[in-house]
Amino acid sequence: MTAQSRSRRERPAKPALTRDGIVATAVGLMHAEGLQRVTMRRLAKELDTGPASLYVYVANTAELHAAILDELLGAVDLAPAKAPGDWQERIEAVLTSYTGVLFQHPALARSALVARPSGPNYFNLLEALLSLLSEGGVPGEQAAWGVDILLLVTTASAAEHSTRAESAEETAQEWDAATEALEHVSPAEHPNVAALARELLSGDPGSRQKWGLQMLLNGTMSTPLPDQGQAGR
Repeated sequence: MTAQSRSRRERPAKPALTRDGIVATAVGLMHAEGLQRVTMRRLAKELDTGPASLYVYVANTAELHAAILDELLGAVDLAPAKAPGDWQERIEAVLTSYTGVLFQHPALARSALVARPSGPNYFNLLEALLSLLSEGGVPGEQAAWGVDILLLVTTASAAEHSTRAESAEETAQEWDAATEALEHVSPAEHPNVAALARELLSGDPGSRQKWGLQMLLNGTMSTPLPDQGQAGR
């Protein structure tokens, strides 16, 4: 018996692959190396297996990133959904916590714009938001469409601001350039832009997000769904 064959036999057996184990390893890789490094090939190497073995549990990299997102959504604070108080303020609290989770992971926030998580943490978030919308008297059909828009807008906001936070110096330069451009816009060519130049740049991100959520919530409550028969023609 050769030394090589003996070492292979004596090597400890690898733990069996599971979806939970794969996702947990992927989350660890993301924290250590960044989301862009979490590929099926890199993950297979980390798990000491071949990429083909992973496809039994995860269809592709997009599904893997969606699973990572769902895992991290477990950190969203859903307690406001069951607390007393104004239902709109409690929705804002839940979505602010959601934004905060994404803000910690800029690459994941960008991925979340197209990722479609389908795990328990995502459904817990949906349940909390739909429960609050129902409490506020929003009809079920409107709540079902409205919650999609609420999550889309907050996800886009998190992706934008977290990405800008990665390059604060460039962001400051862009802001200065935008400010200067608005200050010198021609009232003759763009009268509305010139008249509202100050307002276009006013407000901190927190205030803008709060106003945007209130606008969306009020719109969700007051805007009925289109007639499905007419819409499909």
